[in-house]
Amino acid sequence: MTLESVTVCPICDSNSFHPFLTIRDYTVSQKDFQLQQCSSCSFVVTSPRPDQDSISEFYKSEKYISHSGGRKTLMDKVYIQARSITLKWKHELISQFKKNGSILDYGCGTGEFLHFMQTKNWKGSGVEPSETARDKALDLTKTEIFEHLKSTKDKFDVITLWHVLEHVHDLNKKIIELINHLKNDGIIFIAVPNHESADAKKYKNFWAGYDVPRHLWHFSQSNMKQLLFKHGLHLLKTEPMKLDSYYVSMLSENYKNPNAASLTSMTKALLSGFQSNNLARKTGNYSSLIYIAKRS
Repeated sequence: MTLESVTVCPICDSNSFHPFLTIRDYTVSQKDFQLQQCSSCSFVVTSPRPDQDSISEFYKSEKYISHSGGRKTLMDKVYIQARSITLKWKHELISQFKKNGSILDYGCGTGEFLHFMQTKNWKGSGVEPSETARDKALDLTKTEIFEHLKSTKDKFDVITLWHVLEHVHDLNKKIIELINHLKNDGIIFIAVPNHESADAKKYKNFWAGYDVPRHLWHFSQSNMKQLLFKHGLHLLKTEPMKLDSYYVSMLSENYKNPNAASLTSMTKALLSGFQSNNLARKTGNYSSLIYIAKRS
């Protein structure tokens, strides 16, 4: 494994960082990784981190369900049930801005969202670097699933990133590439975890939303707005993903108390998710947020 350090903040270009938290990779390696916070804009980054040639090793686990599609554990089943609910919700959210057209799901995983949008008469394409997930998506959607964004020159009415932006190594370069694939009146939907949520503050270094080293960047609302503005994008709306607080709390409880009875952990997680969403009604700091933007 080759590690690289983040020396320049991709949000504000500062080169001054200080330690933030030490987080364990509970999914694959059981190794500890350091989070650093920008001293200027407070953006949090995983650093040092595996480089692009090494990171794939940290996705090779049946626990990483967005790539494996697994249905073995209770968490898998909860994830799949939540996904089935959110597919319809995501379509309804997108329909507030675009009724139909072409859509690119960047980081499409095993293709369930694209497939659902196809049933609603959208023309879909996907980008997925994981060969395992890409093959599953291709089999499900029977449409173009690219390994890299550069493999297509098409422009799209809608581009979606459902918990993907936090995974990309070159943050600014990727935003530019995505904008270049967006039609002039196109809309981009970017969902990312929010480390300023109440559940993040409760679980701290056990918070599953950090998901190191797969999550390279850890956004706050202000950081995300800064990033969009930096690239000439106008924020139309910020939408909460309320189910995420429950699922992330379940994972976090398991990380914090792995030997606890499943019913006990489930009860604590449900309470945590409810409390987090309730507090977020005032602050806007939900566990995950969708940023909906267009060209300025």
